[in-house]
Parts: sequence; structure tokens; C-alpha cells
Amino acid sequence: MPHFERGVAVETKGDMTPVTAADRDSETAILAVVRASFPDAAILSEETGAIAGDPALRWIVDPLDGTRGFARGGLFWGPLVALEHEGRIVAGSLGMPALGETYWAARGLGAFKNGERLRVSSIATWSQATLSLGELSRMLARPEGPAIAELVRTSTSTRAFGDVAAAAMLLSGRAEAWLEAGVKIWDIAPMQVLIEEAGGRFTSFDGASTITTGTAIGTNGLVHDHVLGALRSAPAR
Repeated sequence: MPHFERGVAVETKGDMTPVTAADRDSETAILAVVRASFPDAAILSEETGAIAGDPALRWIVDPLDGTRGFARGGLFWGPLVALEHEGRIVAGSLGMPALGETYWAARGLGAFKNGERLRVSSIATWSQATLSLGELSRMLARPEGPAIAELVRTSTSTRAFGDVAAAAMLLSGRAEAWLEAGVKIWDIAPMQVLIEEAGGRFTSFDGASTITTGTAIGTNGLVHDHVLGALRSAPAR
């Protein structure tokens, strides 16, 4: 928050994504907490990369999801942290500090926002559903772009806040479906356990229960088959 309030210089990394001192300071703070309690765990973090450790236990960290918005004074940004045990995400958290919101979940223990139990919505009809999207231009450029555009057209409303805020729409019951694509594992690592513990369903675009493909469908469960069917109908590249 001090960086956000003062403003920061933005650098461009080799993959043409932005980074700031806030990203690096956030990562340093998160990794210090992780190492204090889990000194032997492996870590995968966006800015530092892979840190060797116990192969059965890995922390996955995006210290500041939504750097572009952060640097321009937007509110929809924050850290993403997940714990993977033997290849399965068992706990996850996201925060949006500028909004004062923190979400967390663990397998069998539920999902919470600022201490209040989360439940996804109960809307089951797509024509009454709200769709929440990650970076819209990136997704429309994919082979599934026409199918995503049709989902936008046939839903009752669509929001494209992107980044961490897009998934939070689903978790808070303000959207029935969330789509993300073309991202790294740290961009979506905590989402599966958060969504499932809130009563929803999570898959990749091909229907697999994994965070490794760079694509994600999160829904309240009731509209998942509709969304998955629409994306599966997209022509292969």
C-alpha cells in the first residue's frame, strides 16, 4: 500500500510483462513468512522463479497480480498464494489490499472472505448469469474467442475487471462463471481450492481438474457444463 500511495516506476521484463518495486517487496515479504514456517518446502514465485525443496510440498506465489492496474492507480490487484501437496493444491489465498478484501480456503475447511464463509451463487440458467472475464483481448484472440464472445452475448451481463478481481466476482456470488486463459500457473494457483471450497467447480478449458494448462473455468457448478460445452465447440487451431 505505501508503494501504491506514492506511485512506482514500471519496468518491463524479458517476457514483456511489467514489474515494479512493489512486486519485489511483496515477494520478499511473502517468502519470508513461508520460509519461517516451511523451511524445507519448494517454492515457485513469479519474480524469483523455482526454489528447490521438498518435492511433495510446494508454495506457488504471485506477489502482485494486476501490476498494470496497480501502477495506474486501479484497485483490482493483489497477491496470490497457494500450497501444493503431492501435486494437489490444498490451500490458497488472494488479497485485494486497496479494497480491504482477503480470501482464503483449505481443503475440507471451507472458503472465507474477511472471516465470513463464502458460497457461490445459485443461478442455474445461463441467460440469467453474469460472466466475469480475465484479460478480454487476450481471450478473444484465442481459438476459443468466438465461443467466448457467444457466452458474452448470451449471458445477462459480463464484467471484465481482469486479474485477481475477476475470480473474486465468482467467489463473492456476484458472477456465475469466471474465465481466464493464456496465463502462468501462479496467476491461477489458489483459485481451484477457493472455488471448490465455496461450493463451485473448477476445470481447465478442456475439462481437466488442473491448474497447469494456463486456462481456467470457474463456475457456481450449475452453469459449468454449459460453459465447458461452448468452449469445447471451438475449432482447434
